[in-house]
Amino acid sequence: MRAETQKTVDRIEKSLNLLGQRLDWETAPHRLEEFNARVEDPNLWDDPAAAQKLMRDRQMLVDAMETYHSIKQDLSDNLELIELGEMEDDADVVSDAEGALATLSEKAAQKELEALLDGEADGNDTFLEINAGAGGTEACDWAAMLQRMYVRWAEKRGYEVELQFEEAGAEAGIKSCGYKISGQNAYGWLKSESGVHRLVRISPFGKGTRETSFASVWVYPVVDDNIEIEVNPSDIRIDTYRSSGAGGQHVNTTDSAVRITHIPTNIVVTSSEKSQHQNRDIAMKALKSRLYQMELDRRNAEINAQHEAKGDAGWGNQIRSYVLQPYQMVKDLRTSHETSDTQGVLDGALDPFMAATLAQQASGKSRADAQGD
Repeated sequence: MRAETQKTVDRIEKSLNLLGQRLDWETAPHRLEEFNARVEDPNLWDDPAAAQKLMRDRQMLVDAMETYHSIKQDLSDNLELIELGEMEDDADVVSDAEGALATLSEKAAQKELEALLDGEADGNDTFLEINAGAGGTEACDWAAMLQRMYVRWAEKRGYEVELQFEEAGAEAGIKSCGYKISGQNAYGWLKSESGVHRLVRISPFGKGTRETSFASVWVYPVVDDNIEIEVNPSDIRIDTYRSSGAGGQHVNTTDSAVRITHIPTNIVVTSSEKSQHQNRDIAMKALKSRLYQMELDRRNAEINAQHEAKGDAGWGNQIRSYVLQPYQMVKDLRTSHETSDTQGVLDGALDPFMAATLAQQASGKSRADAQGD
């Protein structure tokens, strides 16, 4: 076996070792048996929320076991092919197997990163908010571009995307919007996107000049039902106001939208969909999630530093730059990961940026160390 192929095999085995540790492979079959027994309980769906969580936890275990077994089996099969090809002096068989191992190495590395999503809330669904920053109409248009980017990213992953609220810009784009994104590890992946995003481009609004725009992204986890977050009624102010609809027969003319302000922290959450009662429920869940995020920040200095560094949506606080003019480049300023495929990124190709940040956090490196590397 060639030395380079052996290095590839070593990388795959390293990833398998980590996956096995995270999964606790020795006990995984027994845990699956327990899940299956609970699923067969005829009273399972008496508590729909608990049943859904059980089904999700079971599916996560099944997926992890299948991934581990698949990588291990593919590694064994291709090693046998290489051995057979070398015995029979068949270079084509060896070459094909080595190519398959290279692909398998990339898959194993990706699954290894996913296995590092073991933070307290990484597996949760998530709320995502986008707010236009410095730049006026340009910034509102940029916020709408980010909105499209994240929705496309989530849909490509098969996540469920629910619009919570949206405020249109005066001339174009949006001033702000909020989504609930549901799916396995939704918060774990998206949490690295919190911060200020900077766009440089030629203005599309007839100016013909190069403009710099900013928008901020805020990500926080949906709180599980088993996590108790107490909100003192005297600490909140609830306002209702008239929602703005899409126009024509779809205009919402009732005072159904709800805004909740948490006075001690000055956190403001909004919901402008459906009925006032539903909006109140949605907004309270969002508020509890924001308060829970604050508690996570308090416990985790690294995440706390990330959010403190976010600051205002303007110069000096950006985490990522998207340059469309005079050259094409998207660069993350924390990890130095970059690509010239700007259109791909704006179409939702964000996984490499998220993976780079996740790897940096898992390695314990500082932002300066990562940039130096």
